[in-house]
Amino acid sequence: MSLISMPFVDTAFDTGLHVVAGLVLVGTIFGALYAFWKFHELPIHHADKKKHGQMGLVTILTWIGFVWHWVWVLAVIIAFIDTEQSIRRIRHIWHDSTPTQTTEAGE
Repeated sequence: MSLISMPFVDTAFDTGLHVVAGLVLVGTIFGALYAFWKFHELPIHHADKKKHGQMGLVTILTWIGFVWHWVWVLAVIIAFIDTEQSIRRIRHIWHDSTPTQTTEAGE
């Protein structure tokens, strides 16, 4: 076989391979976009499942996260962290009445 005569060029088989390759390319692109979309919607679904009090904030941050990706990280943090329980824990630590014991070494 020489480089001048190429098999399957300008035949129906060549056209069929081009069509199949085009369909695979378009399918792969749509599949990647769909996976990216579902992954980006993760904070919204988690917040909805837990009946989160900041559902609107998580939704807005997720949508803004399509443009600025660091905002999506904030949406994930807000959706997955229970802020009410965290605030209660901080208040408990703040108002804890037991004094801390310090030991004086070296005297």
